[in-house]
Amino acid sequence: MNTRRIALIPAAGIGSRFGSELPKQYVQIGEKTVLQHTLDVFAANERIDHIAVVISPDDSYFDVLINLPHNGSVHRVGGSSRAQSVFNGVNELVDLGIATLSDSILVHDAARCCLPQTALNRLLDHTEHNYNGGILALPVADTLKQQNAHQHIARTVSRVGMWQAQTPQLFQAALLQRALANVNLNHITDEASAVEQLGISPMLVEGDSRNIKLTRADDAALVAFLLTQM
Repeated sequence: MNTRRIALIPAAGIGSRFGSELPKQYVQIGEKTVLQHTLDVFAANERIDHIAVVISPDDSYFDVLINLPHNGSVHRVGGSSRAQSVFNGVNELVDLGIATLSDSILVHDAARCCLPQTALNRLLDHTEHNYNGGILALPVADTLKQQNAHQHIARTVSRVGMWQAQTPQLFQAALLQRALANVNLNHITDEASAVEQLGISPMLVEGDSRNIKLTRADDAALVAFLLTQM
């Protein structure tokens, strides 16, 4: 049986650092919300079989602001953390029969709405037969500084071999379930770190500098510009 590729978009957060009355995934940039831009990236890629969105059980914005792609489903099982939302989402996809344990799950930040198709396809190409899975990432270009308790420089950290993680992060559903069941979900900031704790080394696939995460309000202007170039 052929495995399927399922994009899982955790969108249950409130985006407190963004400083908006709306959760940042529902902020409009251009003619669409951030989340709609993100969903449309995956809907435009014929290699993606299904798109699952995980939202908060009490989300009152999704049905009003979002047009769910024809191959999409929405799951009101968002948790108290991103990792909990992903774990709940994967479990529900399997329980409902939308995903099998052998399917590939691509977890992607709702706020990374400028993901280029070239980067998405590169991840799919490089991880097609890789049990360890893989993530998009970029080699660190800037000098890294570690701070002390007073926010002064404690030391300079070598950037040799250092990468900045992006999303999507792609893993077999069974591996993702096992990894997330094995960790404290409140301490996990990305899926790869959970997989690493199983002694597995996911592949680093070169990402794209345009694949930025909308975090603060002053990111919006750059995101708006990047969207006009896609």
